[in-house]
Amino acid sequence: MDYLPIFIDIKHQPCLVVGGGDVAYRKINLLLKADAAVTCVAKECCEEIRKLAKSKKIKYIKKAFIKSDINAQMLIISATDNVNLNARVSALAKEVNIPVNVVDSPALCSFVMPSIVDRSPIIIAVSSAGKAPVLARLVRAKLESSIPHAYGKLAELAGDFRDKVKQKLNNIESRRHFWEKIFSGIVAEKVFSGKIEEAKADLQAQLGEHVDDKTGEVYLVGAGPGDADLLTFKALRLMQQADVILYDRLVSDEVMELVRRDAELIYVGKECANHTVAQGDINQLLVDLAKQGRRVCRLKGGDPFIFGRGGEEIETLAENNVPFQVVPGITAASGCSTYSGIPLTHRDYSQSLRFVTGHLKDGTMNLPWDELVVEQQTIVFYMALIGAKYLSKQLMAHGMRANMPVALIERGTTPEHKVYVTTLMELSNLVENTNIHAPTLIIVGEVVKLREKLNWFEA
Repeated sequence: MDYLPIFIDIKHQPCLVVGGGDVAYRKINLLLKADAAVTCVAKECCEEIRKLAKSKKIKYIKKAFIKSDINAQMLIISATDNVNLNARVSALAKEVNIPVNVVDSPALCSFVMPSIVDRSPIIIAVSSAGKAPVLARLVRAKLESSIPHAYGKLAELAGDFRDKVKQKLNNIESRRHFWEKIFSGIVAEKVFSGKIEEAKADLQAQLGEHVDDKTGEVYLVGAGPGDADLLTFKALRLMQQADVILYDRLVSDEVMELVRRDAELIYVGKECANHTVAQGDINQLLVDLAKQGRRVCRLKGGDPFIFGRGGEEIETLAENNVPFQVVPGITAASGCSTYSGIPLTHRDYSQSLRFVTGHLKDGTMNLPWDELVVEQQTIVFYMALIGAKYLSKQLMAHGMRANMPVALIERGTTPEHKVYVTTLMELSNLVENTNIHAPTLIIVGEVVKLREKLNWFEA
């Protein structure tokens, strides 16, 4: 290691910042977050530092730095654009063994300022030893995306119960197992959902062994249209802590790469006239797995509540008193249209939007065609590739213009993303004479014209 990573308690301790610009202001703010007693020395200062001094949050001394300004501080930061001054501050601080940081000058530092992920009291520091600060910030960003902000509240809750757990469980191994269970179970999930009082009650009950520990939980998670970067933070977290993953045909390989490595994978994909597992059996399987005490992630393409049959699944869970959570996903209409440069609404082209499934429960396409044939409206058809010829015929029969623009988006947002633009009249010919595969979304409306101008993804 180039540096020993340590955390220093500087609450109410004197700290010196030399410099009065924007960089000095950022360092001062960081020190204030740790409740330091900050003194700033500089001939001139920015407006933000002046405001901090005026509100008595810091002490500002308007003058040039001199040797006597160093006076038993806990640490010193030099943030000026004067190379010689920075070097002098560094040398003087090191003479009296006060930790010193000179911004953007690792050779002058006795300590470096890391990139910080703040989930107080959980603090994560990332450093490149001053060699690649931008890379350190990118690593921090990855951590930010995977660690919920509520981790701090979870740590505080654990702190409140730490002594009680030590009194109840005098074996260090049993305490470790207890906390692992708490941090990955329903108590943690309630904290993440903002239900702090319920989490406290559950933790107390588990500590007193008054809780039925045999029921797990189900996470109904929207995996989005395919691009793994479109997953929500919460979706990723639950995917990585689930014991079992039930996944659909529409969940991309890229998304599946992100599930917990040792989780059991159960494929329950469905396509037209070929259901690997019937919906009723899926519903019951979720109940059975949860009753075994397992954490189950039901991973569904798009959004669970938009033509995803998520409502049916959680109805069964609710009837069987199985705890569950639902995590929205980016629905195919939003993801595919955005990646195709087709805004679903636009003041000049469309003031309303309809999501329609092209495959009803009885297998027909018996839709309210008159309601769909409206000017200045966009229609998005899900699961309608097989019925494309029929829907074009019905829309024209009910008065829609034959030259209405239509887009077919195949495997949207994935590396196989393809877009076909046609008209309502030519839609049948396109589908019959082109090898287009499901999943394919069909968009009907004037907004399709904007693709030629706004096609950012493929460009």
